[in-house]
Amino acid sequence: MAQPAHGRFDPPDDICRLGATELAAAIRARRVSVVEVMRACLARVAAVNPHVNAIVSLRDREELHDEASAADAALARGEAPGPLFGVPMAIKDLAQTKGLRTTFGSPLFATHVPDVDDIFVERIRAAGAILIGKTNVPEFGFGSNTYNPVFGPTFNALSHGMTAGGSSGGAAVSLALHMLPVADGSDMGGSLRNPAAFNDVYGFRPSQGRVPAGPAPEGFVAQMGVEGPMARSVRDMALLLSVQAGYDPRAPLSLDGKPDFVTDLVPEMAGRRVAWLGDLGGKLAMEAGILDLCEAALGLMEEAGALVEPHVPAFDMEALWRAFVTLRHFTSGSALKVFYDDPDKRALLKPEAIFEVDGGLDLVAAQIFAASQVRTAWYRHVLLLFERFDVLAIPTAQVFPFPAERHWPDEIAGRRMDSYHRWMEVTALATMAGLPAVNVPVGFSADGRAMGMQLIGRPRGDQAVLNLAAGYEAVTPFGVR
Repeated sequence: MAQPAHGRFDPPDDICRLGATELAAAIRARRVSVVEVMRACLARVAAVNPHVNAIVSLRDREELHDEASAADAALARGEAPGPLFGVPMAIKDLAQTKGLRTTFGSPLFATHVPDVDDIFVERIRAAGAILIGKTNVPEFGFGSNTYNPVFGPTFNALSHGMTAGGSSGGAAVSLALHMLPVADGSDMGGSLRNPAAFNDVYGFRPSQGRVPAGPAPEGFVAQMGVEGPMARSVRDMALLLSVQAGYDPRAPLSLDGKPDFVTDLVPEMAGRRVAWLGDLGGKLAMEAGILDLCEAALGLMEEAGALVEPHVPAFDMEALWRAFVTLRHFTSGSALKVFYDDPDKRALLKPEAIFEVDGGLDLVAAQIFAASQVRTAWYRHVLLLFERFDVLAIPTAQVFPFPAERHWPDEIAGRRMDSYHRWMEVTALATMAGLPAVNVPVGFSADGRAMGMQLIGRPRGDQAVLNLAAGYEAVTPFGVR
């Protein structure tokens, strides 16, 4: 957004339309105060959030005003501002936030106030962001439809009454409706990618280990889900990822280094070799219109110099999905067993959570080992693909946003889905290989429902994926600005 001639931002909605990069720069340059930013943000939340229920556990207005005033005073004293100084954020309600209610969308934690931050939350605070509340999630993050018995449903930003996706549904809607300039999320089965697609914004699943997890007791095991950024621009995603990423000894599998994804962000497209995976040769059920939108987006990439080639991996994709289900039972299901074992607490778990725990109870060590072998075989297969291609492209979702009261699609294009997450199978490819993957907006169905496409990169090739996404961003007409 261009700076107004008088050097200020007026009306307040102008402030809310700034992305995190522009907003932080405006604060540092004293073109807008942190107090003004906070007032504008809270006014926007008050006007919009009641219609969509994206931000929950909103902090007291006076507390936030005082925190913003203290930030302005620190800047006036000449204290060095961090990269997110004065930027309002709301953390996904699956992440621990010290002193701020964290419910995981579960009645079991409806009044839970942690005394610690997750590692990436520590880093966001240290970078100068001001946390205004949390963003809504499905219970324990299960299912790509954001509703729970604590706060209720979150509605799509662009299609009235439709699902926001999930589990980072509140984050995506907050971005799309300019309540937040940037947002965090987490992703195991597409939770950063799917809601981004459903709300016409960008969502990035980083490489496995890029953002340190926890601290959590299962630090050596839980490597299916990752934390990452979501934004209205690729540059803002790169900014937040730069804050989130980097080794921490409390997360033993986190990657070394403290990368700066902003400095090296260069839009790229010409000469990039793209494998278009489509519906995996008919393996994936797809709602009509999704492939067409993705292929039109690929056409834009070709016009910008990319080399696109259809390709169906010569891999047993059903075996890969079954391995994903097994490992999800093993990690997510096992984590909830302590509640499952208490009959009173079990009664408060949603059916999808019970499904995961029951699946974990039935597992034996040989099944977990076999699933890990399939996962490794898939990783080795994609290494061969990356000898030929720079990126893999595939739809982000297999359906357009559906009515929010429908818990999950049990049928797609006449094909039955055999579990609450089978309709999200398309997101498992990146997850199972630990690959970086970004959702890029590709347009809308005839009735206005948003869709996206995944661009999946080489292992630890986060910068290259962001650069390609920035190249795409430069040529697409889609994406909330």
